[in-house]
Amino acid sequence: MNFHGFRVLLIAFLISSCGPVKEYDVVIRNGIIYDGSGNTPYSGSIAINADTIAAIGKLSRVKGKTEVDAKGMAITPGFINMLSWATESLFEDGRSMSDIKQGVTLEVFGEGGSGGPLNPTMKENAQKYQGDIKYDVTWTTLGEYLDALVDHGISPNVASFIGATTLRVHQIGYADRPPTPEELENMKALVHEGMEEGALGIGSSLIYAPAFYSSTEELIEISKVAAEYDGMYISHMRSEGNRLMESLDELIRIADEAGIRAEVYHLKMAGKENWDKFDAVVAKIDSARSAGLHITADMYNYTAGATGLDAAMPPWVQEGGYGKWAERLKDPQIRARVAKEMTTPTNDWENLMYAAGTPENVLLVGFQNDSLRYLTGKTLGEVSRMRGTSPEITAMDLVIQDGSRVGTVYFLMSEENVKKQIALPWMSFDSDAASLNPEGVFLNSNPHPRAYGNFARLLGKYVRDEQVIPLEEAIYKLTTLPASNLKIKKRGALKVGYYADVVVFDPETIQDHATFEDPHQLSTGVYHVWVNGEQVLKETEHTGATPGRVVRGPGYKKD
Repeated sequence: MNFHGFRVLLIAFLISSCGPVKEYDVVIRNGIIYDGSGNTPYSGSIAINADTIAAIGKLSRVKGKTEVDAKGMAITPGFINMLSWATESLFEDGRSMSDIKQGVTLEVFGEGGSGGPLNPTMKENAQKYQGDIKYDVTWTTLGEYLDALVDHGISPNVASFIGATTLRVHQIGYADRPPTPEELENMKALVHEGMEEGALGIGSSLIYAPAFYSSTEELIEISKVAAEYDGMYISHMRSEGNRLMESLDELIRIADEAGIRAEVYHLKMAGKENWDKFDAVVAKIDSARSAGLHITADMYNYTAGATGLDAAMPPWVQEGGYGKWAERLKDPQIRARVAKEMTTPTNDWENLMYAAGTPENVLLVGFQNDSLRYLTGKTLGEVSRMRGTSPEITAMDLVIQDGSRVGTVYFLMSEENVKKQIALPWMSFDSDAASLNPEGVFLNSNPHPRAYGNFARLLGKYVRDEQVIPLEEAIYKLTTLPASNLKIKKRGALKVGYYADVVVFDPETIQDHATFEDPHQLSTGVYHVWVNGEQVLKETEHTGATPGRVVRGPGYKKD
């Protein structure tokens, strides 16, 4: 190269290096970028304009109106909670503290029950039977419910499946019978409406009455409608224990005959006698996937589940709803029959008390009646001894006295299976809990610690400490994988043009602290969170911002 050519190149370089500095609303600098793909992370910065990721890379000639130094920390997409029960807790505290502090930016609802569609009786009951959290039920459809949450002011984004139980109650109530042809057509019409409002698909919870009364054929018919909109069928299957394999067959049949993607809610092998079914379950799912069906699963990272004492009693006694259930439990003959069935092995229904092995593995955590709250944190065995009644009679008495199903934790799973599940390539994650805050009405009951720690526990205990999977794989399973399964657009990855749901956390310090004995403890290690480009967590402190939106499914039809 001659001297003249060198001068031209030098001048060009100087002009380019001295060009104008580009300005963005936010620049997050010097972090390790985990983009959600599962690929090797890299050093870089991210720029945000309004609600959108505007640039990713070295970004040396840029400045931000707000600048954040993420040196030594991971920059990731916001995490997706595949099964959230923040359906009411967000009305009490829209900041979503326990989940935002773990990096969760999207709460997905709809395990059997959903915020709509509601008929007049359902609306009346939804208002009448509220617990500690009070709110006005002003909506009718599922879309209106989600809009009401956003209008209330919430920090995370929200999305929902249509609850198969909600559809059934809408048309049939709590009766143990199939829908009439007219009722089934009405249910299908409600699915059309919900999918066009942006629902993600159909969610079922088949161990509980009245969902237990649904036939496979009924579920196929409503799922066919969701499939027309590219929705998903997601299910708490009929059994996670003795009839686990048969229940998985049912889910696969629904996926096949309805032509729909399907996911297993909180996959588990419940009850010690079922722990050895892990390999058979994985083989069955892998076989279905190889045959062309889209079958996936999600999980929480604990050896105990949480539900209610209804999961310890036969579905027949619960027909007609809580009022009828409690009334039957006062009848001496019925009590004797229920007590016998609660202690008898069966494949006819899912008995979590029996699966737990002993009443000492049944923890009582949620009461509505103030006079019973002193029992919070005690086992069913302890309360049984205090009262001098059998565990079965004690459970029935508590349901009657509390006016509710009584919140309960059941210890059911093996730690070895939890680790093996985390490593499965088609596994994503859920809390199966509300999003709480250690204050106010939330302290009236003890949640499962997954409410405060599920996602931090994955990244701290299982990724950093026990190295079950690499961090980049964990981020993929928290972000891009569930977003892809749900067919939601422009979320779940760090890409230019995607919504700016962004998390900055320290992989060396992220940690869950909640325990079964002391569950009201926020996780630590997440420093910054943006939702739709607005910062909701800054230097570990909540900003008070509530930029959450409704995330719509693939069938959404705008007005």
